Amino acid sequence: MAELDSQPAASLPPSPPSAKEEASINITFTHHGTPHTFDFPPSSTITDLSTRIHTDLSIPPTTQKFIITPKLGVLKPPFTTPSLALSTLHSKKIVLLAPTPAELSSIAPPSRSSTPALKPAQPTRHRDWRKAQDEATYTFHTLLPLPYLPNSSRSLHYLERLRADPGIVSSMRKHRFSVGVLTEMNPAEHTTHESRTLGLNRNRGEVIELRLRTDAYDGYRDYKVIRDTLCHELAHNVYGEHDRDFWELTREIEREVREGDWRSGGRAVGEEVFYDPQEREGSGGHVDGGGWSGGEFVLGGGGVGVQLNRREAMAKAAEERMRKQRGAGGGGGGASA
Repeated sequence: MAELDSQPAASLPPSPPSAKEEASINITFTHHGTPHTFDFPPSSTITDLSTRIHTDLSIPPTTQKFIITPKLGVLKPPFTTPSLALSTLHSKKIVLLAPTPAELSSIAPPSRSSTPALKPAQPTRHRDWRKAQDEATYTFHTLLPLPYLPNSSRSLHYLERLRADPGIVSSMRKHRFSVGVLTEMNPAEHTTHESRTLGLNRNRGEVIELRLRTDAYDGYRDYKVIRDTLCHELAHNVYGEHDRDFWELTREIEREVREGDWRSGGRAVGEEVFYDPQEREGSGGHVDGGGWSGGEFVLGGGGVGVQLNRREAMAKAAEERMRKQRGAGGGGGGASA
């Protein structure tokens, strides 16, 4: 019999990757200061991202909250638009706000033996339940210091103090302001040679950012200056442009906050300089130097800085009063709008 020639079979070249494999989407988000990158098919949605986080990081959807910038704001499951395509989020900044599994497990329920017997709660006669309900609704629902900056616990204290400020609480209840996230601003990301942004309101109250820290990161700005900035940003919940209606609402909120602080027995007048927003309007805008833009509280435009000590602020207020008195005595006109 003739022997069959045994020729080795020619190896086939590897098949090129399919178009579906090449079109995968990379989504990067930050959780507790740590970036995470997941790959998804091109047709994936925000719901798929939530499910993947639950599977890979053991963070359930019930504790997930996403801050997506610019423009989208705060999203959390169940999403208003669960079919939102991940391809539209590829170039956006995504921050996941959620406790880690270790943090959740550390919150253990108290043992039955250590829990004293409690009597049923009795409604108090003088409790204003409507007011308590309103204050729980019209408030800052999430406080978010920046965890990658030093002394984030002190930033959280500042944010907590602002949320509990009696004047802020009263004004937010009156105007029915509900803000999703109150967070601090990284000065390096909002400083140019011409201006410094002091505050930012995204989507009329979804997120408000405040410049808590000094430019050198070696301390914190004066509390009352930060609170004045917050009054300005709260007015942006109603008006986007800096028109007459906006400034009237800003002055109204500032007055309400000042009066609320005075009634609570705080030290709004005393060791600290009492700041009158009417003087600010007539002083040529030295607080912001005329540098307002698009819902942002900006310090710049060639104006005088706001960081004055007590003596400087008192002297400036006295000079302004004298200027107004001279103008009134000479029959001059008022300050231009």
